[in-house]
Amino acid sequence: MDASNAFLHGDLKEEVYMTLPTGYAGFGRDTQATQTSSTKRRMVCKLLRSLYALKQAPRQWFEKLSIVLVQFGFHQSKADYTLFTKHTPTSYIAVLVYVDDMVITGSDDKVISALKSYLSAQFHMKDLGYLSYFLGLEVNRTPEGIFLCQRKYTLDLLKETKINNCQSLKVPLTPNLKLYMDSGEPLEDPNRYRRLVGKLIYLSITRPDISFAVQFLNQFMSCPVDAHMQEAFHVLRYLHATAEHGILLAANSNFQLKAYCDSD
Repeated sequence: MDASNAFLHGDLKEEVYMTLPTGYAGFGRDTQATQTSSTKRRMVCKLLRSLYALKQAPRQWFEKLSIVLVQFGFHQSKADYTLFTKHTPTSYIAVLVYVDDMVITGSDDKVISALKSYLSAQFHMKDLGYLSYFLGLEVNRTPEGIFLCQRKYTLDLLKETKINNCQSLKVPLTPNLKLYMDSGEPLEDPNRYRRLVGKLIYLSITRPDISFAVQFLNQFMSCPVDAHMQEAFHVLRYLHATAEHGILLAANSNFQLKAYCDSD
């Protein structure tokens, strides 16, 4: 769902003033005739609610939205303050907030419909339907289940780094690779390496097959050298061959989450 920008406000708890809008004449027909130009210049507006472009607006909007969701029975996550969840004996509902967009999911369609109606009564909302694209994540529904991928994000990254016409590789990292902080010459622009690895970290959300390679490259963010950049491009050439890979949340499966941890 998307909240209309015109209603992204909350009640202000501090005094905020703004200059009068262009063309403002006065409070009424009588005062307009008696006001001098100097008087008009001294007049300001005291805001009762935050406006969209006001720096307080995002904070006030999120505070107001949080109160509304909590009143509906949601609990705000302590690990991620933009995540709200609601548990009942028969359902589970989750709401994820990003600026003025919300992703709503859960196991009970009736509760979700009631939540949408409740939010629409509090704000001007626009229901965008089933989720298909959100922050670079593509969501595709099939009879087999829900497929999550970042194909467009990957292709844009390859185009940006000019890897889209290079030869592909079958593995994300050179086998038996050993890299160190002083494995080569320092890069002239280390920020380029950091930006690239940062984008690869975000890509690993739906690409666990590159997680080890990205974590390995992330160790050299403080002082990257040319050998580190070369391996980062190795990952890109692997992505060139696997841009459509992702995660399938199967419709018919006994879901079991398993985690493995090394001693170090």
